[in-house]
Amino acid sequence: MRHTNKPLIVLLFSILLLSLGGCATNPPKNMNNSCAIFEEKGGWYDDAKDSYEKWGVPIHVQLAIIHQESRFRHDAQTEMEYFLWFIPIGRKSDAYGYAQVKDATWDWYIDQTGNSGADRDDFTDAVDFIGWYGNYTHRKLGVSKWDAYQQYLAYHEGHGGFKRRTYLQKPWLIKVARKVKTRASQYHTQLSRCQAELESSWSFWPF
Repeated sequence: MRHTNKPLIVLLFSILLLSLGGCATNPPKNMNNSCAIFEEKGGWYDDAKDSYEKWGVPIHVQLAIIHQESRFRHDAQTEMEYFLWFIPIGRKSDAYGYAQVKDATWDWYIDQTGNSGADRDDFTDAVDFIGWYGNYTHRKLGVSKWDAYQQYLAYHEGHGGFKRRTYLQKPWLIKVARKVKTRASQYHTQLSRCQAELESSWSFWPF
């Protein structure tokens, strides 16, 4: 009777899972094209669509915010700060994940939505957060869910900061918000060319 080498099989299987996991969390190869993003990351389209249907923030706005915040890196963090240029003293903030959400804001989202298992490094949860936050921005401040420029300013400054117009003291932020608006418009145009195919191709994507 032949004996299988169970430890070797387990090791090989673990390596396979790790490699697949790494592929799943790598940023899209072409993050400047929404069609290419969804063709590569099949499950992402359903996630973004679910968020849109739930909260009303369109897919192209979701993508533009994530591009600006993390370049689609699941474990993105703010820069490390240093004392005397070489002694690390901590990061600029505790913002983390695809949507660069701070601890307190994420806790608020979980408390308000009941999504207790949500993780900032999970794309599904990140786009749901962006949809929820954008919907709250619309209800609280009257900002259109389709207005990527103002949505991003409220996203970056918080609702209180946006109401106080703190962004007017930050010319660099105005430029960034304009970039988000331009990118959202590009994503929207691209999606109009491939959305029908995405709808038919990925409606039963298992991941």
